[in-house]
Amino acid sequence: MSERKEELLDAAIRYLVDNGLADLSLRPLAARIGTSARLLVFHFKSKEGLIGEVLDEVHARVQASFVEITTARRPPRVTPMKLFWLWATNKRNLPYLRLMYEVHFIAMQNPRAYARYLQRTSFNWVELIEARLPDEMRTKSTATLCAAVFDGLLMELLSTGDLRRTTRALDDFVAMLLREYEARQRA
Repeated sequence: MSERKEELLDAAIRYLVDNGLADLSLRPLAARIGTSARLLVFHFKSKEGLIGEVLDEVHARVQASFVEITTARRPPRVTPMKLFWLWATNKRNLPYLRLMYEVHFIAMQNPRAYARYLQRTSFNWVELIEARLPDEMRTKSTATLCAAVFDGLLMELLSTGDLRRTTRALDDFVAMLLREYEARQRA
């Protein structure tokens, strides 16, 4: 990727994180990031091409962060799910996840244009989560449950802004999982 295209991609990511995707138009985007709509089309082939590359990059960055925080040393009894929650709810990171959720909902309304994002957002996360579960709990269904709880709590946070309540709910869920894990260890 050329240096200029990379700069445009980073600027477009910042724009979409701040403004969302629903009403995206190339001219206002181009003006805001200091280029022209024609140059964006030259580098990304189309509005859809630009959106695709932005979403691919955002998705890759978020997943890389998840892998990084779940494989790094962490304080005792802090689970990967809690670490990711703390990362996700950080004011610096939350806007990226807001964009990913926006795309997910737009994709449900317009699957012909955005179908690949529906598949990626769910299945790839389930695989990442499953790989980090203890052996006794490593199933697609448990990973799906963890992903669904995380998604639901993050949507609740994005809707209400109530970080304290949603964090407590996550802590309650993790405690339930740990009790189940300990019960399976004893059995």
